[in-house]
Amino acid sequence: MISPSAHNRRFSSSIAALIFFAAIAFFDSPCRAVNYEKSGVVPPAIPREFRGVWIATVANIDWPSKPGLSVADQKQELLAILDRAARIKLNAVIFQVRPACDAMYASPIEPWSEYLTGVMGRPPRPFYDPLAFAVEEAHRRGLELHAWFNPYRALHFSSKSPLAANHIARTHPELVKSYGKYLWLDPGEPAVRDYSLSVVMDVLRRYDIDGVHFDDYFYPDRVDAGVDSDFPDDASWSKFGAGGKFSREDWRRENVNLFIERVYQSVKAAKPWVKFGVSPHGIWRPRHPAQIRGMDAYAQIYADSRKWLDNGWLDYFAPQLYWPIKSKEQSFPALLDWWTEQNSEHRHLWPGLDVAKASQWLPDEIPNQIRLTRHQIGDSGYLLYNTTSLLHNNSLLAKLEQVINAQPALVPASPWLGNSRPDQPALLSRNGILLPPKISWMTASTVPVRFWAWQTRTGAEWRTEILPANVSFRVIQGVPPDVVAVTAVDRNGNSSAPAVLQINREPPGAKRRRTVH
Repeated sequence: MISPSAHNRRFSSSIAALIFFAAIAFFDSPCRAVNYEKSGVVPPAIPREFRGVWIATVANIDWPSKPGLSVADQKQELLAILDRAARIKLNAVIFQVRPACDAMYASPIEPWSEYLTGVMGRPPRPFYDPLAFAVEEAHRRGLELHAWFNPYRALHFSSKSPLAANHIARTHPELVKSYGKYLWLDPGEPAVRDYSLSVVMDVLRRYDIDGVHFDDYFYPDRVDAGVDSDFPDDASWSKFGAGGKFSREDWRRENVNLFIERVYQSVKAAKPWVKFGVSPHGIWRPRHPAQIRGMDAYAQIYADSRKWLDNGWLDYFAPQLYWPIKSKEQSFPALLDWWTEQNSEHRHLWPGLDVAKASQWLPDEIPNQIRLTRHQIGDSGYLLYNTTSLLHNNSLLAKLEQVINAQPALVPASPWLGNSRPDQPALLSRNGILLPPKISWMTASTVPVRFWAWQTRTGAEWRTEILPANVSFRVIQGVPPDVVAVTAVDRNGNSSAPAVLQINREPPGAKRRRTVH
């Protein structure tokens, strides 16, 4: 029989052994002697490139997958899109909020879209605001969100729902024209410009969006509308155009020009940091450049997009270059070069790439187009159309994630919108011995921060993450990196000087040796 005293001695020895081995484990752990101190190490410059994708809601092309889904399913689908966009290191989504004089958000002006709930004018139940949700979740993932408006389309041919009482075709039928498969706002009516601008400005004022975006729909195209007759604007031409200084064709172009310029000026007056971008048809006019053939957007839909670019009435220009590199009459590189030459105001040039056609092309067509944009002086990004085609192309997704976009990128700065840099953040480190290291940061800058760039170095390898503005610390799990750096990025894309900490690996209390030279 073991005596109580012997039992106590054995118990005490066991406790001592546990403490001994725990101490060895602790002092051999990565957290031992982790002591971050201010450093003069200069992290590598973060790449600058706009990487966007269009999320089309008209006719449920991309989201939601069908009308009338439950709110939970709608949210789940949208989060899956945003998660995948972040995973392949995109940094922006172009979210269609106004498919056809309807709204994918809580609008006081236009009815809820039938593509959301199945019935035009019916709000989601339980109630939520998809645009507010999308903005918050995009920013949480380091993505900009640009609100995409169709400025003139009043009803899409896919519509099955009765018109809501507050649809413009009911409230102001004099502004709406039936043309083939569509209802269309008449761009020649000044009241139409007022109305569509009010829709844009309502969204701009109430939501924390990063951009206002128009696509390539201006005056309707006869072929698309399925008719041979001219657009029925005799009434507006008689009231506002006939007898003036313009021919009817020039008057139509001027109507669109006035609207583009007015939107740009209005956006800048309200929120100068919000970018305005247009994605017109990729061919301005045939024979520009000389080898190019195709639709004449200048003459057929009255879109003088070269003028908008030349006058600087936008912050980014995304011509839809939806043709392969080897095409002669719609050559991707030839059109990219030509548009670059037209960019006299040095606005952002971010061409649209057609992922929907990628399955018909060589496997590396889209990656090679991205590589061409990266070698084009004056180009700094790209947009992908569309989300559904992208998510179904596993080969392209893998190439984007692993090769093309190996590292995250910040959206390029827009110096014409302001070039004041945010103040350098202040970094604090928690170096306690019982808890993993915690790096916190803050800034006294009066310039609002949109994102933080978090960079770490382990050995010789640097890694970058883009974090939302409301994140103010990181707890480091596992092996702590040798160097950490935090950079503030404002809404214009301007970045601060990085704040940097580096591990001092000397044991606590050790005296530093002086090196004599």
